[in-house]
Amino acid sequence: MYVYNQMPYYQYYPSRNEVTRSYAEIKGSRLAPNLRGYVVFTNVPNGTDVYVEVAGLPPYQPGTESEDPVGPHGFHIHENGDCSVGDPASPFQAAGGHWNPTNQPHGNHAGDFPVLFSNDGYARMSFFTNTFNAADVIGKAVIIHQNPDDYRTQPAGDAGKRIGCGVIQAF
Repeated sequence: MYVYNQMPYYQYYPSRNEVTRSYAEIKGSRLAPNLRGYVVFTNVPNGTDVYVEVAGLPPYQPGTESEDPVGPHGFHIHENGDCSVGDPASPFQAAGGHWNPTNQPHGNHAGDFPVLFSNDGYARMSFFTNTFNAADVIGKAVIIHQNPDDYRTQPAGDAGKRIGCGVIQAF
């Protein structure tokens, strides 16, 4: 069997019957009621292309000695595909923690993504990952956080409250 980068060939080039794209529609909580957007996961050679486009992000606010900045926004895959609001002051807790199938330290979870930089509430970004394919994330949740991820605080990067959520499903 052909192996590239320690992964079998079939993981990079799925058969026609396998899912090659998945997506999540993002909706905001009471903390960001105008937040709307989507994330698309597309299998490409050697990994997955992740595309996100959202509007309605809260405006940037610099941090102070006692409070973290609002934005850029932490952006992750969380383990449970459950976007129930629950406690409006701390929404989307049912989504669980960061998706981390290989038990890596924070900053190297499969579900750790780059932060979203907002331009007047709008953000669009595309990036590549080789840690999963589009089918692997179906049934998980995409979460947007109020604060930036520091990529070092364990276990979740101190990214603050969850302001947006979407369940990942087959395209």
